[in-house]
Amino acid sequence: MSNPLSNPSLDPTSLFEAYRQALVPATKVQEESLHIIERMGRYQYAVAGECLHWTLAQAKAAVTPKTPAEFLSRQMELATVLSERLRLRGQEFVSLATDLQTSLSHVVEEATAAVAEVTKKAA
Repeated sequence: MSNPLSNPSLDPTSLFEAYRQALVPATKVQEESLHIIERMGRYQYAVAGECLHWTLAQAKAAVTPKTPAEFLSRQMELATVLSERLRLRGQEFVSLATDLQTSLSHVVEEATAAVAEVTKKAA
C-alpha cells in the first residue's frame, strides 16, 4: 500500500488551488454579508441618534415653556420634526434593503454559476 503523500502524481499546489477555487463563492458571500451587517449597523446607529436627539429635545421642551399652550406647541413641533425624520429614515431603509437584496442576489448568482461550472468540469 503506497503513501498518498509520496505519490509523485499528487500535486499539492493544484490541490490547494482547487480548494481555494471551491471556497471563493463562500468567501464572497461572507464578505457581502459582513458589508450588509456594517451598513445595517450604521443605519440603526443613525436611527438611534435621531431618537436620542428627540428625547433630549423633549426633555428641554418639558422645562423651558412658561405656559401649557407653549408646551403643547413645542411638543407638536417636535412630533412633526420626528415624524418627518423617521419617514425619511423609512425611505432610506427601503432603499438600503433593496440595494442589499440586489447585491446579495448578484453574489449568490455568481456563486451558483461558479459551482455549476466546477461541477460541469468534474463530470
